[in-house]
Amino acid sequence: MHVSFVVPLYNCLPLTRAMVASLQATISADLDFEIILVDDASTDGTREWLATLAAPFRVLLNERNSGYAATCNRGAAAARGRILVFLNNDLVLTRGWLQPMLAAHRRLGPRAGLIGNVQFNARSGLLDHSGIAFNYKGKPGHRGRLFTDFLRFAFPLRRIEALTGACFLIDRGLWDELGGFDEGYINGCEDVDLCLRAEAAGRTNAVALRSRILHHISMAPGRKDRDEANTHRFTLIWRDRLAELALPDWCRHHFETFLPEPRGYPDPDMAWQIFLFLAGLRRRPPRAAIPGVRAAIELEIARWEGMFGVGAALDGRPLRR
Repeated sequence: MHVSFVVPLYNCLPLTRAMVASLQATISADLDFEIILVDDASTDGTREWLATLAAPFRVLLNERNSGYAATCNRGAAAARGRILVFLNNDLVLTRGWLQPMLAAHRRLGPRAGLIGNVQFNARSGLLDHSGIAFNYKGKPGHRGRLFTDFLRFAFPLRRIEALTGACFLIDRGLWDELGGFDEGYINGCEDVDLCLRAEAAGRTNAVALRSRILHHISMAPGRKDRDEANTHRFTLIWRDRLAELALPDWCRHHFETFLPEPRGYPDPDMAWQIFLFLAGLRRRPPRAAIPGVRAAIELEIARWEGMFGVGAALDGRPLRR
């Protein structure tokens, strides 16, 4: 099995060199692989360093800064591997990180979607990512909770709706079927959008709980500049699915709003239904929660429309589903 590691680069040369060193140190000797480094018009000496590299590295240079999605898509288009592994350049890879991800992919077989892993903040050592969850407004964010070390050996993977693009693998066939990252996003939401498209195609996304790495987190210049515009575009595309994914947090948020003074709760029966749902004793949330979630999402869309204009999509690019 040939594996292609695809690494988008934009400045941060010291972090890139450290990540590449950790990648080379943790690849097993029997793996057939290539490392594709795609530079997105860096200006900090990255290109001069890239010129010194030889096989197994392959270097691609963007003529202008094109953003994360386009840079990853270019690297994937040049890849020869059946498995694509996307890596941010601000990771620190640890021994044995890849094998659990490949094992999770094999375990899911033809149902496999995107496979991610557990990530810790490289500076603080605290857990940063064990999958992505959606808040009561439908906005994605990293899960900060994790099984105990004992349970991760009993349950090697966690099925999840979405995961971060900082480190994930995907079968080449599925990548081509989905058409790669949507380049209508600029440095944000591309990964979650790809996960939901994989899910919509009948695939199962998962986090390999035995794969653990370090991440310096959002170190690329300009990483957060388009967060609002990206989330606006993402929500317009996925508003119906987000209403479903936001239900657990909406119920939690709604329930906690009245905890300080429960006698003021307008519908005691609904409160009881929410409690049973959050405790896992009821499969479905109360029916009244659905319009509540949709109202919260529509309120956010109205806020964005005030910022960007009614029905606006990022830079006038078409919405894709």
